[in-house]
Parts: sequence; C-alpha cells; structure tokens
Amino acid sequence: MSSISRIVVGAATLGPLGSLPAPGTWGSAAGLAFYAVVFHGYNTPGNRVTFALLLLVAAAVATVVCHFAELFLKKKDPGCVILDEFVAMPLVFAGFGDHLRTARHAWAWYAAGFLLFRLFDIAKPFGIRALQRVGGGFGIVVDDLAAAVFAALGLHALHAAVAWLR
Repeated sequence: MSSISRIVVGAATLGPLGSLPAPGTWGSAAGLAFYAVVFHGYNTPGNRVTFALLLLVAAAVATVVCHFAELFLKKKDPGCVILDEFVAMPLVFAGFGDHLRTARHAWAWYAAGFLLFRLFDIAKPFGIRALQRVGGGFGIVVDDLAAAVFAALGLHALHAAVAWLR
C-alpha cells in the first residue's frame, strides 16, 4: 500500500478505532467527542449557518476519503471505515445545543442521542438501507447522515415528551 493510500485508509478508519470490535460504535463515540469539541459552540440559533457549513464540509471530505478508502481496500463499504459515523454524529444534536448548555443532566441527552444514532445506524429503517446501496463514498456517508436525521428527530421528540410530562 502506498503512503497516500495508508493516509487515506488511516483517516477513514480513524486510525486504530476501525480495527476494534464494534468499529461503528467507536466511530460514533469519536463523533460525539468531535461534536463536543468542534460543533457544540456553533449549535446555537445565531450560528446555525456556521453549524450547517461545518457539517457540509465534514460530510464532503468524508465522502471523498471514504470513496478512496473503499477503492484502496477493494471492499464495498468496509466495516473498518468509520469516518461516516464520525461526521454524522454532530447532526444528531442539530438544534439541541442551547438545551445541552443549560440541562442539569446534559450527559443523559448526549447518551440518548448516541443510542438513538446507533439504533438507526444499525437497524437502517425508513429507507436508510436503500441509501447505503448508492455506492461509493456518497453511499457510505449518506446512510449515516440519514440515520443522524432520524436520531435528531427522535431526540427532539424525546425532549418534547419529557418537557410535556413535567
């Protein structure tokens, strides 16, 4: 493998995380940290455009990296490629940033978002599985973005239900 292909595959697998058991879960956990470090401060009403642009750039880069990693590894959507989970995770918390800053138990909302994302990413309901069949880097990334959208909707619904019960 050339040095370029090693760099691309290393980025797509998030280094050693892609070789751990349950690599998608590790990629999602790293994505949660990615959200907390890079995106959290932009997830406010005044910064929605910046949040969306950061997400768009991250998804575009991941699409290219995952496409070439798939070619270098000679496998369709290899399980060790987890950059897709990594970049999709911030989308789970879109529009939820203000609440995460003020919630007494913010960790529980992070955990709920993480679990909802893993549920939708693994089960792939509502046509998400069909998106994965698109192929290439776009197919690798787009199904995770769709799973993140459904997880975000679920998180907002859960938040509304908790608020209503109070």
